[in-house]
Amino acid sequence: MGIVKIDEDLHEAVRQASTVMCRSINAQAEFWMKIGMLAEANPTSSFNEIVKKQYEAAQVHIPVQTAA
Repeated sequence: MGIVKIDEDLHEAVRQASTVMCRSINAQAEFWMKIGMLAEANPTSSFNEIVKKQYEAAQVHIPVQTAA
């Protein structure tokens, strides 16, 4: 584990997003870093496709809601 120095404005954005997403500041930053890394490695995939692949890799089943 190490310390990462980031811009104060970015830190504030992480802090605000962590509150909305019910994550710790560190967990929010880690999520953004992981998604960013995966986006660079898979430039043709959308955010939703990347997240879906992560759920599948973790064997998490998310029920799909259909229109009523």
